[in-house]
Amino acid sequence: MSTKKIPLRQCIGCGEMKNKKEMIRVLKTSEDEFILDTTGRKNGRGAYVCPAMECFQKAVKNKGLERSFKMAIPKEVYETLEKEMGKLGE
Repeated sequence: MSTKKIPLRQCIGCGEMKNKKEMIRVLKTSEDEFILDTTGRKNGRGAYVCPAMECFQKAVKNKGLERSFKMAIPKEVYETLEKEMGKLGE
């Protein structure tokens, strides 16, 4: 019997490879809107970050989102994503 392959994704904050289901997906929609996709199934370009706030802050500091999406990201987007991450952490 073959075992099912577990999809791994790299965190844009800490750089660790982890199980896709453990991560939170930051999604860029076709309207250039950024949202958090907890299901991992919405349409759009995605980047993954650990559910820890430290990893999100590292991603902001190291411009991980900007590298993943190959574009400048407004400060308001980071603020709204940080609020959403805070709600998920509770």
